[in-house]
Amino acid sequence: MTGRFNYLGLAGILTLIVAGLHAGCILFGAEWYRFLGAGEAMAQMAEAGDSYPTIVTGIIVSVLLVWSAYAFSGAGHILRLPLLRTGLILISLVLLVRALGFYFIMPAFPDNSLTFWLVSSALCFTLGVTYLLGLHQSWVRLSSEA
Repeated sequence: MTGRFNYLGLAGILTLIVAGLHAGCILFGAEWYRFLGAGEAMAQMAEAGDSYPTIVTGIIVSVLLVWSAYAFSGAGHILRLPLLRTGLILISLVLLVRALGFYFIMPAFPDNSLTFWLVSSALCFTLGVTYLLGLHQSWVRLSSEA
């Protein structure tokens, strides 16, 4: 894609940044969990050496890395991954549902502040739209590739 802005490339970079921030929680501990708004319970578990925050955050990092790989694959920067269009559609939908449906999942995470929900939802919305724009931009090319 020369000469055009590549939305899937941007989605891949942004997703890598988000994965890095989550990895920072694992590496740097409770203060990062607090700063990023994961809630006081997660921060206290991290301080106590409980493995739960690391496991949960590690799963999130793994998912984000896979999503980033799908974005880079869709952008043509790495090899074509299986079910590429389907994967990109699902990633877009998950991000947009998370962004727009935060009100319904807030009760499951009472430690998280309203600021956390608004900021993280805005970020998920931005990422979801970026994936969708990239999918739209690349749809014909992704349809024609085997």
